[in-house]
Amino acid sequence: MPTELELLRQKRAAELRRKMLESKNRAAAASQQVPTKLTAREIVRRSLVGRGTEVLETARRQYPTEIAVLEENLAKVIEQGRLKGPISGEELYAFLQRVGLQFSMNTKIRIAEGGELKSIEEKLRGQAENE
Repeated sequence: MPTELELLRQKRAAELRRKMLESKNRAAAASQQVPTKLTAREIVRRSLVGRGTEVLETARRQYPTEIAVLEENLAKVIEQGRLKGPISGEELYAFLQRVGLQFSMNTKIRIAEGGELKSIEEKLRGQAENE
């Protein structure tokens, strides 16, 4: 006849086995969940910094089919780990120029004066009024 101590040990062992099976089942279920597949556009956008998204969208307006192909290829290179680090807007613009996609960006030159940003027009107007 099993003693009280042996019954407690068996009960504890059964409880541990049950917990181990539950944790294995949870791990198996988590590994079976299919991660959502990111689109090429999302993969490239995550790698862009600074004005990179602005450059990409400006180029897309003028060259939609070429940018779609370029995004697919860039996404593959990024996923393979061959392109490391973020891509700045300047780098992307230079790359697009090198592959033959000529387009212009809207640029504004602003001057910091007195704690505020002024356009060149405002700066010159202020100088003309002071004279």
